[in-house]
Amino acid sequence: MRHFFSQRLIWLALLLSMGIGAMVARTLWTMRTDEWDFAARTNANLVTALEQSIGWTLRAMDQSLQHVADKLERPGVMAQPDELRHQILFDRPLRVAGLLDIYVIDSRGDIIMDSGASPPRKANYADRDYFQALMAGTQKGFVIGRPVLGRVTQTWMLPVARAYRNADGKVAGVVVSSIRLDYFNELFKALNLGPGSGVNLLLDSGVIVSRYPYGDDDVGKSLAGTENMRRIQAERMGSFVGVATLDKVERFYTFRHVGPYPMVVNVAQSTQAMLAHWRVTALQLIVFALVLMASCVGLAMLFTRELAQRQQVASRLQQAEHYLRTILDNLPSTISYWDKAQRNRFINKTSSELYGRTPEELQGLSAAEVLGPDDYAVVQPYIQQTLQGHPQLFERTITDASGEVRHTHISYTPDREGDGGPVRGMFVQMTDITERKRMEDELFREKERMRLTLQSIGDAVICTDAEGRVTYINPVAQRMTGWQAFDAAGHDVDEVAPLYLPNGAQTQPSPLRQALKTQNPCGPTRGVVLRRKDGQRFEVEESASPIIDRHHHLTGAVMVLHDVTETMAMAERMAHLAQYDPLTDLPNRVLLQDRAQHALAQARRDGKSLAVMYLDLDGFKQVNDTLGHDVGDELLVQFARRLAAAMRESDTVCRQGGDEFVVLLPGLASAQQACVVAHKVLAVCSEPFALQGQALRVGLSAGMALFPQHGASYDELARNADAAMYAAKRSGRMQVRRYAGPGVEPEIVAPREPQDCPDDPVAA
Repeated sequence: MRHFFSQRLIWLALLLSMGIGAMVARTLWTMRTDEWDFAARTNANLVTALEQSIGWTLRAMDQSLQHVADKLERPGVMAQPDELRHQILFDRPLRVAGLLDIYVIDSRGDIIMDSGASPPRKANYADRDYFQALMAGTQKGFVIGRPVLGRVTQTWMLPVARAYRNADGKVAGVVVSSIRLDYFNELFKALNLGPGSGVNLLLDSGVIVSRYPYGDDDVGKSLAGTENMRRIQAERMGSFVGVATLDKVERFYTFRHVGPYPMVVNVAQSTQAMLAHWRVTALQLIVFALVLMASCVGLAMLFTRELAQRQQVASRLQQAEHYLRTILDNLPSTISYWDKAQRNRFINKTSSELYGRTPEELQGLSAAEVLGPDDYAVVQPYIQQTLQGHPQLFERTITDASGEVRHTHISYTPDREGDGGPVRGMFVQMTDITERKRMEDELFREKERMRLTLQSIGDAVICTDAEGRVTYINPVAQRMTGWQAFDAAGHDVDEVAPLYLPNGAQTQPSPLRQALKTQNPCGPTRGVVLRRKDGQRFEVEESASPIIDRHHHLTGAVMVLHDVTETMAMAERMAHLAQYDPLTDLPNRVLLQDRAQHALAQARRDGKSLAVMYLDLDGFKQVNDTLGHDVGDELLVQFARRLAAAMRESDTVCRQGGDEFVVLLPGLASAQQACVVAHKVLAVCSEPFALQGQALRVGLSAGMALFPQHGASYDELARNADAAMYAAKRSGRMQVRRYAGPGVEPEIVAPREPQDCPDDPVAA
């Protein structure tokens, strides 16, 4: 019976709700029809008023132009003096609002009379559509042209014109005036049709004259051929709903042609604006109806549900209690409830492992009886604070019933009667954190091992987060960057450890940035300079690796900088020693041969010559024997400096070994240049050398060979220059001889002025 009654109640509520909805829907449809009809009547009245106002303006302008044209066609008017003719033609004042001056235009399109200026302003209108139509006879009577930007007034205007004829009946010219488009905008400005609505003034051809309130951007555009324009052109007046071509807005168009003139005025009101008030009202009614309908159905359902819930409450409470106890018994924590007298009212099954007694055995016992006097004394202050309304949270080490030591996390939560009421008991949650403690201790030990490892290695280690902000630097990194660990934390890695190329340009990005971006290791790479805060530079070998957690998420990166400053310096020194003489710091024969090959290749390309000179100090052995090898070495150093200073930057001075030197002279245009260098070489020994406080004079002997006369390769040139040098030694020393060919005595380059050198045998 109760079920049957509840079903009938629900059906009755549904029928009542449907009746309310139907009544509201009928009311809304009636209101919409009334709102639409009212807007349509209002727009029809507006467009009629606008059509009459614009038609009156056009008629007045037509009469003014007809008046001037009639007088122009009278015999003798054009023969009158300018001032009198001006008074005759323009004796009727122009009273039409927005009307500009009247111009009389001849058959060439030039202004010959101007109502606003005497003499008339200069302008030509032969290209205007109305002028061409009237002169060609394709249009007659009162003609309205396309809106244009006036050449005289520089304002947007609508030109109107009439033709005037000469005595033989042919068209002699045009009388033209214009209406400022601002006049129409002022006329339409008083209308407020709502958002997205406006008034349009069009020519019959579809050309836009005015589109208010949208400005002058669309003036002159043509709507010919559009669906809306075809409907306007098909009838003299009417209304329809259409979508605008220019802005795709749906509007209600009410249009009317302006009298006998080729113009149309229409009021275009947005359908959204027309029904805006209705929509607000409709929404309010719909909301009210829905609330009322929902209330009817809801009350019926609530009543029915209440009947059903009364039967289910008891079974649900029993089921909820079963679920709650099952959940609490399977939690890894010990959950219990104690009343204000500190007696147990509930505890889950974990009590068996913890206290060695079942929940039933513990129920009703006091906390002191369950814990024992020693353990109770420890937790008693927390219990008292909780019963005063203050939650407690602490950790404690206990021994369970099996004798195992456990670390626990304990929370006491007061149970109040409502918000702010008296405390009637407390909830206790005890979580075993023994394993977590063990893992924390292990993690700390591992972290400590890692810290000591990083501090003991000899490379700089910098760790960052995923954004490249420094989280750790070891002592070596502190020394190399000049940053302390606490200062560097949180700073960008490029600020703490700026890396530069050897030429001073900063590397972009750093290897750590690349590792963060690509999530792949980078390096190791040499040739990078770390610049410390105080400016000191370290040449380093860089490498970086991303730090990926077990979930494959990027958490940071680590960069290792190995100081290779001494290694690189040693490598540079070894490379230098491989190519330079350790005593004089001149290029050795290895570097000389390399430069000679380049010089020979350049000489072949440029068609120039080069020379190879072999030099040997005269008496060097006696210096070594009498004064010692240290003095001999000092003599070689001073001689090398003088010789290098006497040569060009492009020349190469090499110590071949002992007191023997080689000079490579590239880029010679003739043998004459080699003679000049030979005299410079002899001049090197013209001044005595200061050795151990005494002046010592030393001579030299030199031999010279030229490319390509004396050889095509360096080895051939070197042999010939060496032979010429020994010829110089045999011939008295302190001279330079030039190789002259196989079996021929080398010719001497005498120690005199360069212009006295023998001629270039090639040139001769």
